Amino acid sequence: MDFSERLGKIRKQRGLTQQVLSEKAKVSLVQLCRYEAGTSQPTLEVIRRLAIALSITTDMLIFGKDERGPDDDLRLQFEAISKFAPAEKQMIMELLDGLILKQEARRWSVLHSKT
Repeated sequence: MDFSERLGKIRKQRGLTQQVLSEKAKVSLVQLCRYEAGTSQPTLEVIRRLAIALSITTDMLIFGKDERGPDDDLRLQFEAISKFAPAEKQMIMELLDGLILKQEARRWSVLHSKT
């Protein structure tokens, strides 16, 4: 689903007409219709105002469900880690960096062994 589809879907879920959303976000009705039709793309400032008017994050407008953030398996762990002391966070970040580098090296090795 792209931006225009997400915008229309969320607007409808919130029970707002295009007219009401355009007024809340201080965007012309014609321009809002263009955004929802996919014939025009908003500026960052307009995306911010739309998100505020819809009471959502800008990420919800811009990204699809699986395009951003950790998957559900890791979300709870990352939330718990965010409450750790700085030294413990640093240790976990270093561990993750090492594992990521190891995975990338393995992937690179496999890709280049096929050539």
